[in-house]
Amino acid sequence: MRPRRSIVLLLATVAMCTHGTAQTDTVTRHLLPEVGISTSRAPSVLRSTAPSQVVDLERMEQTGAVVLSDAVRRMAGVVLKDYGGVGGIKTVSARGLGSQFTSLMLDGVAVNDCQNGQVDLGRYLLGNSAYVNFANAQEERPLQTARAYAAGNVLNMETARPAFYGKERAHVRAGLEGGSFGLWSPSLGWDQKLGRTLSASVWGNFQHCDGDYPFTLYYDPSHTGRSSRERRTHSQSRQGTADANLFFHPSSRESLHIKGHYVQAFHALPGPVTYYTQKASEHSEEMLAFAQAKYNRQVSQALQLQVVGKVQTSTDTYEDTASLTTVGGRLRNHYAQQEVYTSVALSWTRAAWALSWAGDGAYNAMQSNMATNNRVRRGTAQSVAALRYDRPLLHLDAHLLATAARETATTAEDDAYEPLHNRYRQLSPYVGLSVRPFGHSHHRASQNLRLRYFFKETYRVPNFNEMYYYSITRRLEPEKAVQHNLGLTVSWSGDEHHGWLPPQSFLSATADVYYNRVRNKIVAVPMYNMFLWSMMNIGKVDIVGVDATAEVSLPFATTLLNVALNYTYQHAVDHSTSSEPNYGHQIPYTPRHSGNLTVTLTTRWCDVGYVATGVGKRYCLGQNAPEYRVDGYVDQGLTLSRRFTMGKCSLLVRAQVQNLFDVQYEVVRSYPMMGRHFRLGAFFSL
Repeated sequence: MRPRRSIVLLLATVAMCTHGTAQTDTVTRHLLPEVGISTSRAPSVLRSTAPSQVVDLERMEQTGAVVLSDAVRRMAGVVLKDYGGVGGIKTVSARGLGSQFTSLMLDGVAVNDCQNGQVDLGRYLLGNSAYVNFANAQEERPLQTARAYAAGNVLNMETARPAFYGKERAHVRAGLEGGSFGLWSPSLGWDQKLGRTLSASVWGNFQHCDGDYPFTLYYDPSHTGRSSRERRTHSQSRQGTADANLFFHPSSRESLHIKGHYVQAFHALPGPVTYYTQKASEHSEEMLAFAQAKYNRQVSQALQLQVVGKVQTSTDTYEDTASLTTVGGRLRNHYAQQEVYTSVALSWTRAAWALSWAGDGAYNAMQSNMATNNRVRRGTAQSVAALRYDRPLLHLDAHLLATAARETATTAEDDAYEPLHNRYRQLSPYVGLSVRPFGHSHHRASQNLRLRYFFKETYRVPNFNEMYYYSITRRLEPEKAVQHNLGLTVSWSGDEHHGWLPPQSFLSATADVYYNRVRNKIVAVPMYNMFLWSMMNIGKVDIVGVDATAEVSLPFATTLLNVALNYTYQHAVDHSTSSEPNYGHQIPYTPRHSGNLTVTLTTRWCDVGYVATGVGKRYCLGQNAPEYRVDGYVDQGLTLSRRFTMGKCSLLVRAQVQNLFDVQYEVVRSYPMMGRHFRLGAFFSL
């Protein structure tokens, strides 16, 4: 079906479904929440020892967040690299640590990504999520895997859990979105009650985009000379996603969650735009499939148990039909990875104290059609012992993590090539505390003020992609990071009778100063396109920064206003060798200043969401010379949505305009972003 016809069909569907319906009072729904589909509880943001940020389902709908990168780009301290277009790769760097220090998790279980050694946030959709949580250093859960403790930062997507009331047995969700540049995306979800203690959910989505958007091509880095109007070519993308879940709750003390996830995608790789050239002969194909199970049990009043098991397989194929480096002009690289992973965690609680232990084991394998090192095996064992003390005036967390890994890389002709053997061992500590310094004060503002501090060492072994995918440098040292954070949080609620805040209002603010030092930092730079990368170690990087956030929620009669603001300052410089020209320079693609403003307005007629993201100048190379400068930008978007109800049926209609003022900018050098573009969607639930 052609994109225009899809949009016309979508508009006709909206018109038929909205005929004769009355809109739900959205303000009342926010202030007095109705029972929703998700019973998942988001983690505490203000009491945690490490900074944590949450985007819930309501905020996603109001701001039109569709993929994981839409939610992450609005968080403080996070730098998103976007390589252009709907199908362009989107990776995240938090506080200068690099994307591999951020562990992506689904329901608390880590996801390994086969694509370029980095997690591509554009591949993960939010359609079946209850909330997204980003935590610096670690999440604060009573039971976690050792792999979660090992991450420098944690990005967790929590699956929405079905809830049934009265005689309800099933829920149906269907959606259709269309937009600029050939975008169309249908989705379908089904929740089924299978018994008193058993329920299931299935959700699927298909997304297609031509990606042929116009842009301005400048012939000099200053963007002041000659230019021409061009059109992005060879950037089509297709992606299908299926997600199935089984929830079993035999009692209030026991639960089992089984998830199956499958993604199949095709992405044309347009490559960088240089002068008059756009290469149009490359593409990649990806497949990711995994099944995971998480079992929780309250063994006794003091003891809790968690068992996790996971099997994952993925394939990644890169093809260049006009390669200049191979005989015959055709290059095809194929990689296949498998993982078997298990984790056991125990937590013992007595009064204010909690002792936890977690042990993980993982076996990873990779096969490729490369000439050397085309068979790789790695076994990893991680174990952690943690201590927690929790009282209203003091919250303390501490743990010690042990990591051991052994790796072997061989080829089909072992006689011709010497097998590689690598061993890795490391102990990594963490200490974090949150205190209420004026806890005995009778002043409400003093009681709501908390100070926090954490120290963490993180050790990251290079993954298969960085070591064995086609790249210039293959001998990489493990990254070691030391993180320090000192911050404060404060909050007020209108229900606390301050007098100056109306009832049902809320105000919070956080400020954190941090210092990170990374040794042997692994930096990934694309060589010719978005598949072939160069990996290199930077000896020592020092990062000093500030994250500040503020949020206010104010009701006005039948209207609710929410304003969230965050700002980040990062001074991330290379201190490897004083004689090098880039010594003391900002590391590539790390802005000094960045921030985000999100405003949502909930009224009786419609919901309005406005998002503005600002990023300062960056440099595409380690030497901060004018010719390597990438200019800053401000990207703004506007979302209008309205929900209609008729009996048990609900219809959400949403219209978006992104890059509202048609700003021409680049997140990554020579990869122009889309100008003004539109999305229109309708989402039906029963």
